[in-house]
Amino acid sequence: MLHFSETCTIFKLMGTFRTVETYKDYTVNFLDKQPKKIRDKFIWTFQLIEEIEKVPSKYLKHIEDGIYEVRVKLGSNIYRIMAFFDEEKLVLTINGFQKKTQKTPKSEILKAKKIRKDYEQEKP
Repeated sequence: MLHFSETCTIFKLMGTFRTVETYKDYTVNFLDKQPKKIRDKFIWTFQLIEEIEKVPSKYLKHIEDGIYEVRVKLGSNIYRIMAFFDEEKLVLTINGFQKKTQKTPKSEILKAKKIRKDYEQEKP
């Protein structure tokens, strides 16, 4: 079984318009718990985000205050990973989750903002 963590370095080699990076182990841990089809769909979506200049909101949508969600749908299941930009890098944050309501939960947005603040404080 190929874990998401083993594929992370692939993203850095393939990017043309932006790079998708993880922050700490949050996203890796979330994806490693998902079925292979979900992991594969997220990996495909990350590659799409890197490779095309204008990413459709079906895959990457601005939520508020510089927070984005990477969007994946498989059947009737909807998954999200919150993210933000650091220059040309899309940084994936802690809160991957299966979406159960139409609106993104405010608690997930607040988590993403807190993680972004931690990230910015740790930058050199």
